[in-house]
Amino acid sequence: MINDNIVAISSGLSASGVAVIRISGNDPLAIAEKMFTPLSKINVRDFEPYKLYVGEFDADTFKDFGMCVYFKAPKSFTGEDVVEYHTHGGVAITKGILQKALRLGARLAKNGEFTKRAFINGKLSLASAEGLIDMINSESESGVKAGYYLYREKLTNEIIALQNDLTDILAEIDADMDFPEEDLEIEAKESASKTLKKVIDKTESLLNSFKVGRKILNGVKVAICGKPNTGKSSLLNGLLNYDKAIVSGVAGTTRDIVEGSIDIGGVKFNLYDTAGIRESQDEIETLGVSLSKRVLNECDLVLFVKDITCSTSEDTEIYNQIKDKNHIVVLNKIDKLKNQTKENGIMVSAKEKLNLNELRELMFEKTVGAGVNLDGDFLCEERHYEALLRAKEKLCLALNALEEYSLDLVSIDIKEGWDALGEVSGKTATEEIIDNIFAKFCVGK
Repeated sequence: MINDNIVAISSGLSASGVAVIRISGNDPLAIAEKMFTPLSKINVRDFEPYKLYVGEFDADTFKDFGMCVYFKAPKSFTGEDVVEYHTHGGVAITKGILQKALRLGARLAKNGEFTKRAFINGKLSLASAEGLIDMINSESESGVKAGYYLYREKLTNEIIALQNDLTDILAEIDADMDFPEEDLEIEAKESASKTLKKVIDKTESLLNSFKVGRKILNGVKVAICGKPNTGKSSLLNGLLNYDKAIVSGVAGTTRDIVEGSIDIGGVKFNLYDTAGIRESQDEIETLGVSLSKRVLNECDLVLFVKDITCSTSEDTEIYNQIKDKNHIVVLNKIDKLKNQTKENGIMVSAKEKLNLNELRELMFEKTVGAGVNLDGDFLCEERHYEALLRAKEKLCLALNALEEYSLDLVSIDIKEGWDALGEVSGKTATEEIIDNIFAKFCVGK
C-alpha cells in the first residue's frame, strides 16, 4: 500500500453536466470530511461504502452541490481507499474543488497513476491495463472489442496457462536432476516434447492473429494514388460521404496529403488522398509528390485510381511503382464511359457515388479479410507480439535440442521462453516497461 493520497479529475477538464474528481490513497476520507458536508447528519467518517451521499462541497471561495461516494479497500479500482466527488462540470468549479483537495494534502496524480496502483495492488494485470488504455483511446467498435479482450484478462489467462505448462516441464527436469537413479530422463524428454509442441502451437496461433489485430486496434491506412486529375479527391469525398478535399479540373490541385476516416464493418479506415504522382517544376507540388511516396510506403492498402476514359503511359509508370503492394485498381468516371472496357479493376463513379459500397467491401476484404469474426480474440499490441516472438524462438530451440542435449541445458531455453511470456503477463516485466505503459494514460485514470 502506498502511503499518500493522489487526486485528479477523472472526467477531463471541460464544460460538462457532471465532473468526477477521484482521490485514492491511505486516507482520502480525511480530505473529504474537511470539504464535503452531507445533507444527512452522518459524519463523512461513517459513510457506508459504495453509497452516494448528497451534500455541499466547500472550495473556500465558492460552494457547489453534488455527491460523494466512498470505495473501501480492497474493493476499489486501485485496491486502496478511494473517494470520488461528483460535482457540476463547469471548468472553474472542477478546478476549484481540485485545488482545495491539493491544499488539504493530496498530491496531483501522474499519468496513469490510479491504474498503476491497481496493477501494483493486484487488481489487474499489465495486459489488462494496456487493454484499458486501448479501449479509452479507441475510435472504432473493433478497437474497443480488442481492448476489452485484454482488459478482461483473456490474454493474460492464456499466457499464464502457457507459463504453467512450462513450469511443469521445468519441475520434471528438476526431479530428473534430483533423482538421477530413477532414470526419468527419457520419460521427461517425451513429456517435455509434447508440452513444448502444444505451447509453441498456441504461441504461433496468437502471433498469426497480430496482422489483423493491429489493423483492428490502430485502423487501416489506405493511400489513394494515381496521376493528376483522375478523380482521387472526388473518390475520397465519395467514400467519406462529405466534401473533405478540393475538387477541381485543374491537374495538380492536391499538393498536400488530405486525410479522412471511415468505419467499414466496425474497423476504422484512415484514408490519405495523395498528390498526383508526376514530375513537376513546381516546388510545392514536388514536395507533395515526395510526401505521397512516403505515405505509399507506410500504408496497408493502395487505391490506384485511373480515369477509365483516358489511360496513358503515365498510369502504367505509377502502377509499376505500387503493383507489388496490396492494392485495388479503381477505374473511375464510368459515368462518362461511352464504350465497354476490358480493364481489370473495380469500376466506379466517385462523382455519382456508383459502386462505392462495393469498393468499401473490397477494401475490408483486402485488409482485414473476408469472413473475419471481429468478436474473436486478436493479438494487438506490438510489445506483446515481440515478447511472444522471442518466446517462440526460445521454445523452438528447446524442442530441437531435446534429442541432442541433456535436460539441464534444454531447461535454459525453456526458462528464457517462460521469461519472455512473463513480459506479457507482467510476471517478468521490467520497471521501464511498466512505466512506459502507464505513461500512455491520461492523468485521471
